[in-house]
Amino acid sequence: MTATDPTLTALAQGWCALSLLHGRIETHIERALQAGHDLSVREYSLLDVLSRQHNGEGGHLQMKQVADAVVLSQSATTRLVTRLEDRGLLSRYLCPTDRRGIYTDVTQAGLALLDEARPTNDKALREALDEAAKSPELVPLVRVVESLPAPA
Repeated sequence: MTATDPTLTALAQGWCALSLLHGRIETHIERALQAGHDLSVREYSLLDVLSRQHNGEGGHLQMKQVADAVVLSQSATTRLVTRLEDRGLLSRYLCPTDRRGIYTDVTQAGLALLDEARPTNDKALREALDEAAKSPELVPLVRVVESLPAPA
């Protein structure tokens, strides 16, 4: 393969289109969440992930699992948790069966903010996808995103 191999060029163009779509969506949602709820996309994602925990077996996530879910390093996730805890949106406590483990839960204030912000997030996502669909190079990616099934 050479640097001008058409397969590599197509892959690079596809990756650039995907990166462009992601950036546009994230920027649009970020602005909407900041303006309406004083939340960043990462903060919203963290609250959303943690709100889906449950008390059953495997229901609480370890920090590495949370970091993977919000696509941040463990240290960045810990800093984000601390900021949201300082705002009263999250609380941490020791795992009752493993005193080395620390769990994080969304507080009632965090759940209320998440409930208020969810329609803003959804509306901004829809707007960003509709705007991206106006760019011919992004149409196939928008269609893929729209066709994905909701997680179980």
